[in-house]
Amino acid sequence: MSTRSRVLVAIAAVAALAVIVVAVMLVLSPRLMLPGDSGAAPPEPPGPDHALPAAAPPLAEARTRAGVAGLADADWVERVSAASGIPARALAAYAGAAIVKARAMPSCGLGWTTLAAIGLIESDHGRHGGSSVGEDGTVTPPIFGIALDGAATAHIADSDGGAIDGDAEYDRAVGPMQLIPQTWRNWHVDGSGDGVEDPQNIDDAVVATSNYLCRASGDMAGREGWRAGVGAYNSSDAYVQSVADAANRYAKDASGD
Repeated sequence: MSTRSRVLVAIAAVAALAVIVVAVMLVLSPRLMLPGDSGAAPPEPPGPDHALPAAAPPLAEARTRAGVAGLADADWVERVSAASGIPARALAAYAGAAIVKARAMPSCGLGWTTLAAIGLIESDHGRHGGSSVGEDGTVTPPIFGIALDGAATAHIADSDGGAIDGDAEYDRAVGPMQLIPQTWRNWHVDGSGDGVEDPQNIDDAVVATSNYLCRASGDMAGREGWRAGVGAYNSSDAYVQSVADAANRYAKDASGD
């Protein structure tokens, strides 16, 4: 073999080896990253920034409880409770309050899912700190928020002499819907039908919340009105989005999709 032939053979061998090495590297190495590609799954797109319409709870043919908690169909309450994880007693209050508001102020368009979402975020449906909602709707032990002393919250000086929140220096949010004393005084109501108005009772508290939201918004069915109402309850954008996410999740649970 001539010297030239031996050189060409050597070059061909080196080229073949290079092809094999590159192929092995491509198989064993991570995939090539495109610009902006971290290699992780793409993030979930953000959900809607308001509660989408949800089907109204069906009415009970025969009431099993007094007050708003007896208005929604018991089978619906049990089914949606199982699907969503919302305790049945709390769900009955949310559904009943929405039914009452639809009758008294149909133009508001407040859905049960919004009330349930607020109840989740404010107190885990009355279960915050080991509390629980009794069959009469009353939360035991009572739920009290932190002092609104301006350190990590708004500064709200005492407005009730401690009669509602047990604090004679600063106001505290109270009950399963975390209503401050000033709000409770404006919207206090007996939603349970026991003759007592109590912010630690989930029926009373949820109906008061529905009154507050509809007065703050006037149109909880539309995006702008819904965001205005929930924003009046808590002005944090993150809070409003959390309520929207929870409300839409509950609507999906209830629909069975």
